[in-house]
Amino acid sequence: MPYPPQPTPEQKLAEAKKLSGLPRIVVICGSTRFMAEMNEADLQETAAGRIVVKPGCDMKSPHALWSDPVEAEEVKARLDELHRAKIRLADEALVVGDYIGDSTRAEIAFARSLGKPVRFTHPEVDPDA
Repeated sequence: MPYPPQPTPEQKLAEAKKLSGLPRIVVICGSTRFMAEMNEADLQETAAGRIVVKPGCDMKSPHALWSDPVEAEEVKARLDELHRAKIRLADEALVVGDYIGDSTRAEIAFARSLGKPVRFTHPEVDPDA
């Protein structure tokens, strides 16, 4: 008699969230050039009763944390990994803005590879449309 397949970490997480009664979690993705739009999306999603996670740093704005080019590369790598963790945590992704660059395209592909629904504020920029 074969053993049943073991659930994946994502399946375990989804089950734990379901059992805990947590509201739906939305991760906001997109270029940080759209930080104002991300903040508005955060407000709208929160008002609709969803938990929101989004980029917390805008590396396009000057800051001491990424003023050194070598440190900036390290910070960017950490932030990219952190955002992938946010995508794994979320139930769905919301892509903000009317531009999709390489990083956002990778975020969309990652979310979809995990079976997460992806919504767009500008559906015409969906790379799979």
